[in-house]
Amino acid sequence: MKRKHFLLSFMVMIASLLTFTLGHSAQAEEKTYTIGTDLTFAPFEFQDSKGEYVGIDIDLLNAIAEDQEFKVDLKPLGFDSAIQAVQSSQVDGMIAGMSITDERKKSFDFSEPYFDSGLQMAVKKGNTDIKNYEDLKGKTVAAKVGTESATFLEKNQEKYGYTIKNFDDATGLYQALDNGETDAIFDDYPVLGYAITNGQKLQLVGEKETGSSYGFAVKKGQNKELLEKFNAGLKELKSSGKYDEIVSKYISTGTEDEQETSSDMKQIQPLKDTYVIASDSTFAPFEFQNSDGEYVGIDVDLVKRIAELQNFNIEFKFIGFSSAVQAVESGQADAMIAGMTITDEREKSFDFSTPYFNSGIQIAVKKGNDSIKSYEDLDGKKVGAKIGTESADFLEANKAKYGYSIKYLDTTDALYSALEIGEIDAMMDDYPVIGYGIAQNQPLETPIPREEGGKYGFAVKKGKNPELIEMFNEGLAELKRTGEYDEIIGKYIKDGSSTENKVDESTLLGMIQNNWKRLLSGLWMTIQLTLISFILALIVGVIFGLFSASPSKTLRVISTIYVDIIRGIPLMVLAFFIYFGLPGVLGFNIPVFLAGIITLTLNASAYISEIVRGGINAVPVGQMEASRSLGLSYNRTMQKIILPQAIKIMIPSFVNQFVISLKDTTILSAIGLIELLQTGKIIVARNLQSTMVYFVIAMMYLILITALTKLAKVLEKRVK
Repeated sequence: MKRKHFLLSFMVMIASLLTFTLGHSAQAEEKTYTIGTDLTFAPFEFQDSKGEYVGIDIDLLNAIAEDQEFKVDLKPLGFDSAIQAVQSSQVDGMIAGMSITDERKKSFDFSEPYFDSGLQMAVKKGNTDIKNYEDLKGKTVAAKVGTESATFLEKNQEKYGYTIKNFDDATGLYQALDNGETDAIFDDYPVLGYAITNGQKLQLVGEKETGSSYGFAVKKGQNKELLEKFNAGLKELKSSGKYDEIVSKYISTGTEDEQETSSDMKQIQPLKDTYVIASDSTFAPFEFQNSDGEYVGIDVDLVKRIAELQNFNIEFKFIGFSSAVQAVESGQADAMIAGMTITDEREKSFDFSTPYFNSGIQIAVKKGNDSIKSYEDLDGKKVGAKIGTESADFLEANKAKYGYSIKYLDTTDALYSALEIGEIDAMMDDYPVIGYGIAQNQPLETPIPREEGGKYGFAVKKGKNPELIEMFNEGLAELKRTGEYDEIIGKYIKDGSSTENKVDESTLLGMIQNNWKRLLSGLWMTIQLTLISFILALIVGVIFGLFSASPSKTLRVISTIYVDIIRGIPLMVLAFFIYFGLPGVLGFNIPVFLAGIITLTLNASAYISEIVRGGINAVPVGQMEASRSLGLSYNRTMQKIILPQAIKIMIPSFVNQFVISLKDTTILSAIGLIELLQTGKIIVARNLQSTMVYFVIAMMYLILITALTKLAKVLEKRVK
C-alpha cells in the first residue's frame, strides 16, 4: 500500500514539474497576434516613402506590444476586409480608426477608447477675421458630402447665418479654401491636423466638437487577454507621455506658437536607379520642342531641377497626354507630368504631388476686336474651346446666361485658325497657353480677366512610388523657397519660350529651314515602320492565305479565326492593347517601336491573307484539276501552276495595302511614336504655324505615296 502511495506521489510530482516547465517556457516565448488594419486612412494608418505602414494606430499598437511583451503580425486589409477578417477569425483583432458604436458592440468587444475624434473648423493660415462660429455670418463654409461635419453645418446654418458648400474629398476643401472659394472648412480634426503637418496652409479655430471615440476591437467573446493587454499598454503609454508624443507626431494645429519646421530640404532615398517620367509632347509652355529639337518647358525644367536636388535619375518619354496616362496606369512609366489638373475623378487612379501650378482659363479674341470686352458682349457670338477641357465646362455652364453658342475643336492651333478665319468670334483656353500664343506673335487679345482654374500636379499610379511624390514635393518646396521656381515660370510665361528661334518661322521658307531635320526624321520613322511591318505582314499573310485556300478544313478554320479577330479590332484599339494591355499579361514592357511594328504587322497580315486567298481563287479551278489529273501533287501544282498566276493578280492589291500601311502609321502617334504626323504636331505646338506645317507634311506624304505607286506599276509590268 505504501509502495502504491509512493508511486502515485512520484507521478504527481513529475506531472507538476512538467506543467511548471512547459508553462514557464510558454510564458517565456512572446505570443504573436494577427491584427487587421486599414490601407489608407492617414494619419491613423498609411504607407510612408519606404513602403512601410505607419500612423497613429500603427505606432500605438507597436508601442503597446513592446510594453506588454507580445508580437504583432500586421495585415493591412482595408477597413471592410479587416472587419470581415475579425468576424471570420482570420485575424485576432483590428485597429483602423474604428468608431465605437452600439451597433458594432453587438459583434465586437472594444478596448478603452484610444482616441477621441471630433469635428473642427479650419481657416486659411493667417486669417484673423474668423475666431468663432459667430464670425461665420455671411461667410461660405465647406465640408465633405455625407460626413458628420456636413450634418453639423446643416444643423447650425440658420443659427450662425453662413452658406454651405459641399465637396467630395479633402482635396476639394483645401483647394476651395486656398483660392478663396470658401472662408472656412469643417472636417475631422485629426484629418485637418495631419494636413497641416504635411504642409497645408491651414490653422484650426475654436474648440473641437465632440465626436466618436476610436477603439481596438476583437470578435465578441474572443481574445479577452488581448483586450486586457491593449488596455494595460494604453494606460502605461498615457501615463509616460509616449501617447501624446505619438499623436503630436502626426497631428498639428497650425498655430503660430508651434515650433517652426526646418527650412532645409529633406533628402529622400530613391528606390530605383532611374524613374521613367511620361509627358505630353505638344503642350506649350509646359512641354514642347524648341527650335533645336530639344524638349523644354515648365514641366520639363521643374522635374529636371528637382531630380538634381534630390539626386535621382530620370528618363523622359514625351508620348502625348492620353498615352502618358495609360503608360502610368499600365506600369510602363513611373510618373507623369503634363499640365495635369488634379480632379476628384483622377485621384481615384493617381496619387498627386503638392500642386506645382495654379492654372486658369481666359477668353481671347482676334487682335483689334473692340466689340467684345465682357462676357455680356458674347451674346449671339460663337466661342471656341477644346473638347473635354475646363474651358469647355465653363462655357457650357454659362451658355444660357450669356447667350453664346459653342464650337468644339481638338487642338489649340485649331482654335487659332478658326479665330483667324472668322469661324468663331472668341476662344477660351488655359491662360498660360494663350500667353504663349501671344508671345509667338499670334494676333490675340485678352479683354476679359481670367477665371481661376484647377491646379496642376505631378502624378504616380495609386499606391505606387510614394518616394517619388515625396522627392518631388521636397524639391518643389526648395525651388519655391530659393526663388528658382519663379524664375522657371517667368522664363516661359513671360517670354513664351526658353530660346530664341534661329529663323523666323512665320514664312514657309523659314519654317522648312528651321525644321527640315525633324521632318526628315519623322519621315524616316514612317518609312521604317511601313517597310519592316509590311515585310513581316507579307510572310504572315501569305501563310494564312495559303491556309485559307488549303483543302484541310482545320487550316481553313484557323485562317478564318485569325482574319476575323484581327480585322474585327480597330487599329488604334489593337495598338493600345499591345502597348498598354499586353505587358500586364506578359509581365514585361514592350518597346514602343516594337509595339508599333507588331500592330501594323498583325493588321496588314489579315488583309494580305484575304488578298492571297482571293488571288488563288481567281485562277480557274480547272487548272488545278488538270494538273492533278496529270499526276502532280497539290503542293507542286500550287508552286508551279497556281501561285505564279495568282501573284500577278495580287500585285496591285499588295501595292494598295502597302500604301494603306504607310497611312496607318499616323495612328501610332497615339502610343507615343514620333512618326511624320506626330513630328508635325510637335512643330505646330511650338511655332503655332499649323497651315504651313500640315501643308508641307501633306506634300511629303503625296510625293512618297505617288513615287511608291509609280514604282509598283513598273514592277507590275515587268512581272506580267
